[in-house]
Amino acid sequence: MSVYDVLKERGFLKQLSHEDEIKELLEKEKITFYIGFDPTADSLHVGHFIALMVMSHMQRAGHRPICLLGGGTGMVGDPSGKDDMRKMLTPEFISHNIACFKKQMARFIDFSEGQAIMVNNADWLLELNYIELLRDVGVHFSVNRMLTAECFKKRLEKGLSFFEFNYMIMQSYDFLQLFKKHGCIMQLGGDDQWSNMLAGVELIRRKEQKPAYCMTCKLLTTSDGRKMGKTEKGALWLDPEKTSPYDFYQYWRNIDDSDVENCLSLLTFLPMEEVRRLSSLQDAKINEAKKVLAYEVTKLVHGEAEAEKAQQAAEALFGGGGALTDVPTIEITAADAEGKIIDVLTAGKIFSSKREARQMIQQGGLYIGENTVSNPEASFAPSMFDAEKSLLIRKGKKKYFRLIIQ
Repeated sequence: MSVYDVLKERGFLKQLSHEDEIKELLEKEKITFYIGFDPTADSLHVGHFIALMVMSHMQRAGHRPICLLGGGTGMVGDPSGKDDMRKMLTPEFISHNIACFKKQMARFIDFSEGQAIMVNNADWLLELNYIELLRDVGVHFSVNRMLTAECFKKRLEKGLSFFEFNYMIMQSYDFLQLFKKHGCIMQLGGDDQWSNMLAGVELIRRKEQKPAYCMTCKLLTTSDGRKMGKTEKGALWLDPEKTSPYDFYQYWRNIDDSDVENCLSLLTFLPMEEVRRLSSLQDAKINEAKKVLAYEVTKLVHGEAEAEKAQQAAEALFGGGGALTDVPTIEITAADAEGKIIDVLTAGKIFSSKREARQMIQQGGLYIGENTVSNPEASFAPSMFDAEKSLLIRKGKKKYFRLIIQ
């Protein structure tokens, strides 16, 4: 089975520029391909994880990946899917984020002995002569056609700056440079990048008179089309300092039943026979599939040791066994152990405000141990804490915290 068949069976593929040619190419040759990552934050998030999984599947099949870090494009910002212009990032901020990306990518991609390449498009974009770019590249772009691209449509309603309008040209130029320097003939990326990617393919085919290709992958969404990877705290990050391994594990453990097969297919390397078996489980048994999913994804992102810890912490909460050491912990004082519940939990950042805490209590969604908190004016009592001076708090159906008296 070629990597084309693997990606198709697992549900990655969305749009292909020249499907028949790509299918034959991936069956018969080993190619160099690239995926771009603009460093808009200091960590990759779960949306990037799809791209990393595709890259890993391709590399396992013998193809050579290029991780393109957008030190240059990040200074402009991709308008795709955005209602307003992105915040302009400083060179220092971008450099810091690139360093963070490099560390995280090494967990998924083998960069040893030429197995993969990592480059920064700032190396060529920041030194460009604008007139030369217009004459050499701009002449191949039709403004009329660019204005019909999906990546610009939403912005045209509110106003698209010329600054951002250049993003498609810059991304296409990236592909051209990688084609010339590294023999890269294919770009992969999320389906929201289709217009930008197709422009790069067409630029190479027109200017170099040689074949180039692109494939987009489906975005990580729920069965009803909503984007996955959003939590109460924001994005689901791959950095353990921004999203703890426990919270990361719990996110996948608590997905909807209808999303299990899709996530197992896209986010793990389990054989598809096993994916289908787990996904076919019904009623309460589907929770076993969710446990496997949560463990496998956490293991890939954070390592086996952290996955084991997160699993044990979850079992302690839901299965009556294991240890609570990896449940998020808030240290409180002896005085807090007799303080007003709302005050202590708000100070500990379990709630963003006392108003939110009151609303949760009024809705019956706050638990101390096994007991529902019904009085917004209630206080803690030392007798609530166990011999280890610990107390388990549940917020809503799925969020657990542990208070410890210091």
